[in-house]
Amino acid sequence: MSLSAASPVQPTREFKVESLSVRVFRTQAEMALDAAHAAREVLHEATSKQGSATVIFAAANSQVQSLDALVALDGIDWTRVTMFHMDEYLGIDAKHPASFRQFLCERVDQRVKPKAFHTIQGEALEPLTECERYAKLLPAQPIDLCLLGIGENGHIAFNDPPVADFADPRVVKLVKLDEACRQQQVGEGHFPNLAAVPQYAYTLTIPALCAARRMLCIVPERRKAQAVRDALHGPMSTVCPASFLRRQAHCTLFLDEESVSLL
Repeated sequence: MSLSAASPVQPTREFKVESLSVRVFRTQAEMALDAAHAAREVLHEATSKQGSATVIFAAANSQVQSLDALVALDGIDWTRVTMFHMDEYLGIDAKHPASFRQFLCERVDQRVKPKAFHTIQGEALEPLTECERYAKLLPAQPIDLCLLGIGENGHIAFNDPPVADFADPRVVKLVKLDEACRQQQVGEGHFPNLAAVPQYAYTLTIPALCAARRMLCIVPERRKAQAVRDALHGPMSTVCPASFLRRQAHCTLFLDEESVSLL
């Protein structure tokens, strides 16, 4: 029996939109637990069959419950797991309270002690060189799993609508964040006001994220409902970058009743 079969919760609804599988749960906690079991199965299978696993994590409020559930599960040999993250603000160091490195260090790295955690150095003195460095690290091994979310403006990682590119030739790039994205960071409590949010950030590109063998996209809360509707039923366009997930047969979208409320 696969590890995922041990998940104690079942979706209230399951359906597909083009190639994308969608699972809907009654509560955010049930959604997070099921996503954690799915992630564990991928990591367990990879470490069992090939001796190692590599995962790209998102760092966001929407991911907290699923990350907590994942690190609490047994059945993962974290000493064989290499971690990456998908974005970081330009100009902030790892101790900044809004740093995505800090977020993942506290919620994953320090709790499970993986084989390695490769981080984007937001404070690097030569940002373009940092892009090149990180871009070389990622393709050095297959990426088994990408755990991501969807922003209020439909972004995945920091691929906001003005800079998203479904055929981007790069692995990592520097981008200017749009105002809706920056305002979300204020709304989530990471910065005191819009002026405090950095205007630029590093991000993995959409093709780099989609190159993972499995993608699990975890999107709770009513504030994401419009982005979910646009992603699933709007035009496939960079106006809503997450709409590209509809072409990813290896992706599963996890929703709760709040984030699915506008469908």
